[in-house]
Amino acid sequence: LPHDSYLINLGHPDPDGLAKSRDAFLDEIKRCEQLGLCYLNFHPGSHTGQGVKAAVEQIGTALNTAMFDDMTTTVLLETMAGKGTEVGRTFEELRMIIDRVERNDKIGVCLDTCHVFDAGYDIVNNLDGVLEEFDRVIGLERLKAIHLNDSMNPIGNHKDRHQKIGEGYIGIDAFGKIINNENLRNLPFFLETPNELDGYAKEISALRNLYFE
Repeated sequence: LPHDSYLINLGHPDPDGLAKSRDAFLDEIKRCEQLGLCYLNFHPGSHTGQGVKAAVEQIGTALNTAMFDDMTTTVLLETMAGKGTEVGRTFEELRMIIDRVERNDKIGVCLDTCHVFDAGYDIVNNLDGVLEEFDRVIGLERLKAIHLNDSMNPIGNHKDRHQKIGEGYIGIDAFGKIINNENLRNLPFFLETPNELDGYAKEISALRNLYFE
């Protein structure tokens, strides 16, 4: 699950900046196609003051311009924490983008645990309720991957500060429930924690010990 460049902003209000972002996003898709990759993860974009509605329209148009009929890669909107002017803080905002995409079978969602927690979704105490809301608004069939990250901040802080698994406000018990949830357990999980190789190895081992075979 590669991630596109963080410099890309499909909600950019400046026409020149938007054109550069759209071209760069198309280049990312073509690279995935050449490598035979299933998915491309991306941040929806930031409205930088023009408002969510205008940015959603731009993001939808940009996706329709970049995506093409015979593409095999599915692009995944990432759930966002809502810092600054980010678009994608709520499931509704992601749905607004999805509804504007013409090649609807080639767009899905990657759920980032730190982001949704910082956005205000209580995956610690009400994981089933959050997933029910996701299913109602977007549809669980759109959920293709999970970014596993603990959070340095309490729920609803909109800060997007990743923490090592079990060392943040989400906590190890919640991750055990996340990776074993019947709606999530067969999805691919990816770590984006602030770690080195030895640290990742320890996190993977800890998570595997929590996973019910």
